[in-house]
Amino acid sequence: METQLSELRRLASRAENRRTESGIARVAMVQGEIAEHRLAAVYDPMINLILTGAKTMTVGGRTLRYDPATYFVISVDLPAVGRVHPADDGAPYLAVSLTLEPRIIAALLADAPNAPGGPVDGAAFCVAPITEDLLDAWVRLLRLMDRPDEIAVLAPPYEREILFRVLQGPLGWMLRAIATPGTTLARVGTAIQWIRQNFTQPLRVEALAAMAALSVSAFHRQFKAVTMLSPLQYQKQVRLLHARSLLMAGEGNVTSVAMDVGYQSQTQFSREYARQFGLSPSRDITRLRESL
Repeated sequence: METQLSELRRLASRAENRRTESGIARVAMVQGEIAEHRLAAVYDPMINLILTGAKTMTVGGRTLRYDPATYFVISVDLPAVGRVHPADDGAPYLAVSLTLEPRIIAALLADAPNAPGGPVDGAAFCVAPITEDLLDAWVRLLRLMDRPDEIAVLAPPYEREILFRVLQGPLGWMLRAIATPGTTLARVGTAIQWIRQNFTQPLRVEALAAMAALSVSAFHRQFKAVTMLSPLQYQKQVRLLHARSLLMAGEGNVTSVAMDVGYQSQTQFSREYARQFGLSPSRDITRLRESL
């Protein structure tokens, strides 16, 4: 596997210290030290393969560490705080990712309905060791960066192979849950999408539970099992992360941004912001800009 990892590292070494598009649909790379505010974000559903260094991800009270030759799957839109770490020899952090598309997974499941792998429901982010077959599919996909005229023809089957290999592994249940109506993750995912798209609006748990076809108590329990957060905590983190992005971009002052993301009180916004990020909004943004 070291030969495959070495080739993947070479191919991905053109990445910058932010999400870098590869030219292949849904495939991106990142390398080096990443600005703190970019790592505290709402992460899209994805498969992420660590090539060099390590990454920690914290959602709610749960933290997982990902090392080289491991991959993690995020199966719903998830507010999280990440940290990247260089390798022991000083080599920069390096990773590649594949954004998950439910319709592609559903089509694959129609052709491979009996793929094994774990429970039917659970937390929305997990880690597993890479396999040689999965690495091989990644190598062939990333080689297409040097053969752009072949991407349209060969990228789709290579992407399907990556998904198939993950389906065959311990995290396969996560892909099945994304594309299978009626699973807990799919039901909770419907409510998550509503919160993400309407995070400035008041949150009515009863309406979200009805949307997920669950009782209020079951919805609360299942939502937290998937995201490690209550619905209200989820909305609050989405609001605060969006507010931080607006402030970093200079799109308004603290008062206007607080209103933009759904707060009625600037005092409450500043208090919850400081609880989330450790500093008041103005001091946090000053610190982040100075660190850049």
